[in-house]
Amino acid sequence: MTPTVLTVAHAASVTASGPGFVAPGPKDFVYPPLFDTAGLQWLNKPILMFIISMVLVFVFYYLGARKRALVPGRFQFAVESVYDFVRNGIAKDVIGPEYARFVPFLATLFGAVLINNIFGIFPLVQFPTFARVGFPFVLAFFSWVTFLYVGIKRAGFVGYFKGVAFPPGIPFVVYFILAPVEILQVLFIRPFTLGLRLAANMFAGHLLLVLFTLGGAYMLTNDDSLLLTLLSPISFLAAILLTSFEALIEVLQAYIFVLLTALYIAEALQEEH
Repeated sequence: MTPTVLTVAHAASVTASGPGFVAPGPKDFVYPPLFDTAGLQWLNKPILMFIISMVLVFVFYYLGARKRALVPGRFQFAVESVYDFVRNGIAKDVIGPEYARFVPFLATLFGAVLINNIFGIFPLVQFPTFARVGFPFVLAFFSWVTFLYVGIKRAGFVGYFKGVAFPPGIPFVVYFILAPVEILQVLFIRPFTLGLRLAANMFAGHLLLVLFTLGGAYMLTNDDSLLLTLLSPISFLAAILLTSFEALIEVLQAYIFVLLTALYIAEALQEEH
């Protein structure tokens, strides 16, 4: 792995800061529009990356399934490995007998989260799309709609929320506290924490990578302290190690996001039990 390369925005922030080091912050996650043309000012780097990721997910699964051979080639083997991982490692184990109909959704979700996370260490891109909280909230919304739909379809609107708010075997008095908490959890807390968890991890990881890379560059090029110049390789080494660690976190967060979605679907299917 190579350390995160300074983007134009980051390099500009260091140059504009003049003497002294200005640590990166939330401003480094804000990108201007790619075009000044009217009607396209909404299109910036993170949005473009998200669109590209959706195309990549579609192409990945489409090409892998279009011409399936009995003895798979490398690409087909890669596609089947990802799909089987989601199918057998998440959906089948977590959801149970009715898992098959949710595998396409979960596999697509896994691919979308993984690709957007990997963008954070991909050369020339080096920005995890889901560090911007709006993007993971979009996927969390689809997960939320899915498990609500499953639960309501199984038990009806009243029956589903009655099962959520009033689980059997609980003393009646406890329901006064438990019922609103459970309703709040299903309607707000689950989708909010699902998206926020992913965004926070991507934000923190990218911020650390930028910090050590910019810090190393500043230490290497400063003329005020020979000691800082000599210590700059340590900062670059930390950036390299963090890049490798961040790759692991990015894969893990994709797994956790899909796993939690599968757990919520399983609970919606089995609420009556």
